[in-house]
Amino acid sequence: MIHDSTVMDLLTAGLRAESQRQQTIANNIANINTDGFRRSEINFDEALAKALDKNGSFDPNKLKTEVFQPEDTPINEFGSDVGLDTEVGEMAKNSLRHRTYMLVLKKKYLQMDQAMKF
Repeated sequence: MIHDSTVMDLLTAGLRAESQRQQTIANNIANINTDGFRRSEINFDEALAKALDKNGSFDPNKLKTEVFQPEDTPINEFGSDVGLDTEVGEMAKNSLRHRTYMLVLKKKYLQMDQAMKF
């Protein structure tokens, strides 16, 4: 069973990862015309799987997201693999994930607030 504190830790970690991902995407877009620039991504899903144990407990200290450069992206004639369409799509997905984390976190805080009023 996942406890509320674990859920809050997971949501907070997710928000941090989405913030880091947003910065990474912004950096990719900023370097779109830089010859030889390789796009970067964040490995939050893999890091989260490692931080969760078999019982569903979560240790935030074990969550280590890393920036990496994917090797399976096509490279253009300038040696870059950054595409504006790809980055804008990733930014849209990231914004939706961030919004979802925020809505769930807000709901958890409202539940705690209601519980304290009784």
